[in-house]
Amino acid sequence: MTITCFIRYEIDPFQKDAFREYADHWGRIIPRCGGHLLGYFLPCEGSNYEAWGLIAFDSLAAYEAYRTRLRADPEGRANFERAQRQRFILREERSFTEVVDGTLGRAALAEGATP
Repeated sequence: MTITCFIRYEIDPFQKDAFREYADHWGRIIPRCGGHLLGYFLPCEGSNYEAWGLIAFDSLAAYEAYRTRLRADPEGRANFERAQRQRFILREERSFTEVVDGTLGRAALAEGATP
């Protein structure tokens, strides 16, 4: 079973670039610690304060092992500390979901094509 951790961030809209840099660091850290990074997303249209991070794991046990490695990772700790120091993340919420088989990463079909 694949699970995805959806992280919803409420960010300071005047520090969007600081959050972009924070997310960029996770692009190296998360895979190294065992997570499958689906991506980080910044606001574009609509709200200017809501960002998302999506990370997949094979199981909740794999997520727990990832969290242990993350706490021991010097770059990961530094990234968390920078976010706390600069205060560009105002609020963070995590939800875990299970993927519906056959739907994750499915490419769009060309017009007129059949699945």
